[in-house]
Amino acid sequence: MAIELTINPETIRMLVQKARVANAALEDTFEDGHEGDVEFDPDTLSEGHHHEGLVEEENDDFSAEELTELIDDLNVDEAAELVAIAWIGRGDYEPADFASATDDARSRAAGPTSTYLLGMPMLADYLEAGLDTLEL
Repeated sequence: MAIELTINPETIRMLVQKARVANAALEDTFEDGHEGDVEFDPDTLSEGHHHEGLVEEENDDFSAEELTELIDDLNVDEAAELVAIAWIGRGDYEPADFASATDDARSRAAGPTSTYLLGMPMLADYLEAGLDTLEL
């Protein structure tokens, strides 16, 4: 199936890699069932918030922010194709319906494409599956 894309498939593969890195940065560090547990030691608890000379670590992982910017920098056609490829990878559309999926993505756009796509927990998998399904 030959599909003419506005967005380069290599760009999509790069976005897949960045999405995987961004998701890896969001690892769940809590033990199951203890997400809301907070323990305080009444002997060392004080009214002030002291760092005792320690510098707060800043998160130097800009992968999610970078991914957001890359997606938001796509033009309307590229963004619609990216969403359509994710939908095909998710199984919402068949490969033969790519043009229809792209039109639907364009007409349904109601905000930043990055907000919509990054709300998909399996975005990287969907994009990869979409590329494979479309043989790109």
